Amino acid sequence: MSDLVTLWLRDAEITSSAGASLAHTLYRIPVTIWMTGPLGAGKTTFLQGLGRELGIPQRLLSPTFALEQRYHTRQCGELLHIDLYRLSPNDAQHLVHSSDHHTGIRCIEWADRLQESPAQEGIDITLAERPDDTGRELTVSFRDLALPSFEQISTWREQFFLSRVIIRHCDAVANAAVRLGEELLKRGQIIRLQALRAAAQVHDLLRFVDFHRGAGHIEEEILPERAQKWEEVKALYPGLHHEAAVSRFLIGQGFPELAEIVRVHGLTLADATRVTIEQRLLYYADKRVKIDEVVSLEERLRDFTERYSHLGKLRESDAWYDEARKTERSLFPDGPPF
Repeated sequence: MSDLVTLWLRDAEITSSAGASLAHTLYRIPVTIWMTGPLGAGKTTFLQGLGRELGIPQRLLSPTFALEQRYHTRQCGELLHIDLYRLSPNDAQHLVHSSDHHTGIRCIEWADRLQESPAQEGIDITLAERPDDTGRELTVSFRDLALPSFEQISTWREQFFLSRVIIRHCDAVANAAVRLGEELLKRGQIIRLQALRAAAQVHDLLRFVDFHRGAGHIEEEILPERAQKWEEVKALYPGLHHEAAVSRFLIGQGFPELAEIVRVHGLTLADATRVTIEQRLLYYADKRVKIDEVVSLEERLRDFTERYSHLGKLRESDAWYDEARKTERSLFPDGPPF
């Protein structure tokens, strides 16, 4: 399963802003960004926004004559900017192969000059003129990380005897997170909607490792088979809260990037721990859903307080409310869409 998103870029400013937003959805370094589009479509403008957000102090310039330029980013190593425009397909292929072992971010303009379509994992960026001459259309195809299918997620839910309440909650959070992501897409921000949905669908997969009696997490009777399975799973993740336990499980299943999104959705973790847009959206959406109903942060706080006050968690409720409100203001300065 891969992510594919399309954005409308009305001008150069929003094209640069879209490039900047890509910096907040990078999960694996090294990574190659393959760029195609006609002359003047905004490829270099897009990369200038990306470079600025990565902490590159100088303005990225098209390396058409030099063929490549190298820049140092703040945290992602070296950004290698390659331009294939003036090369023959054979020479383009040779230049790209010569940099296959680059350890940072490799951005390749005019990737369609290559003799064959890129087989390597990476991120495909296509910029095209809109037929009505109202800007550009940006298509982003993410081929850099693996995602589980919904069938696989359903199998995990059955495997762990996940309660109906938790399943409803996870699915409601997934729907809310995707709706929020779609709003940001309209504003020119790149979001991995499929990765976001999958992360939300599994974010409470092992919620039972820190269940509390009387907190209303389950509505079914805990049969012996379920109780035994839950105790077995708890023994596999001693001392871990469910966020860390799910993260470790996903890594073991071959989905380390999805694990990163899920790992930091905990109630009291500081905002600085959530560096990608999908991490922040999952955290916020989870705090807006009471069981399977989207509510305000204030109502969610009242619900949390009622369910956990007898466990001495009032300080935690204040902490997560403050963090959720801060995240809300950061994502939606003019107010959330719902």
